[in-house]
Amino acid sequence: MKVAGRITGEALLVAKEMIHEGVTTKEIDDKIRKYIEKCGAKPTFLGYGGFPGSACISVNNEVIHGIPSHKKILKNGDIVKIDVGATWHGFTGDSANTFAVGQISPEAQKLIDATTQSFFEAIKAIENAENPRIGDIGNAVSTYAEAQGFSVVREFVGHGVGAKLHEDPNVPNYGTAGRGPRIYPGMTLAIEPMINEGTHEVRVLGDQWTVVTKDSKLSAHYEHSIAVTNNGVILLTKID
Repeated sequence: MKVAGRITGEALLVAKEMIHEGVTTKEIDDKIRKYIEKCGAKPTFLGYGGFPGSACISVNNEVIHGIPSHKKILKNGDIVKIDVGATWHGFTGDSANTFAVGQISPEAQKLIDATTQSFFEAIKAIENAENPRIGDIGNAVSTYAEAQGFSVVREFVGHGVGAKLHEDPNVPNYGTAGRGPRIYPGMTLAIEPMINEGTHEVRVLGDQWTVVTKDSKLSAHYEHSIAVTNNGVILLTKID
């Protein structure tokens, strides 16, 4: 899991270096695929449920599952979410981040910052609870994000990750502290706040993949695969 996570995190850094005005999301996707394969791993998303890319690349009001395209060209002021998975020797890492293209608005930056911090609030909730439960994660994410004036996507959630990309349990970004399945040492989870500028409501486009905000306002995404241990939480996909 550590190796799969490292490759995933490094692939996301490769993508970050490509973020600039004029680049297409397909060009970014191609670089991600080449890097993962160069490491001897498999791009987890490629062909998963029929998905045509190695990464989900979603721009502005697109929440998740954006399909890479030569026609989608990044512009100054855009925010772009890149979600990457890599499978190495049967184990999978899953990570996402939201990047600025050139100069973005203060409102967009606030959304990105709040989304990122809501993830770390969830980590603190796991580590601070004597007997943490899944509800502690969602409660921490939603409490923080909503206090910043944003909303939490409810139709899509985080998940267990390991031998498969999606495993039990589901990990919603909302919930009640102290409720839900217990979190035990040895569990590996993908925690991924999806936070919207406006309404939490979303819809799926005609391509049957791309999820967008119903009010066309911005959305941000931040994710790491984590391992829960007796000595705290390890961020498997975070590259320092």
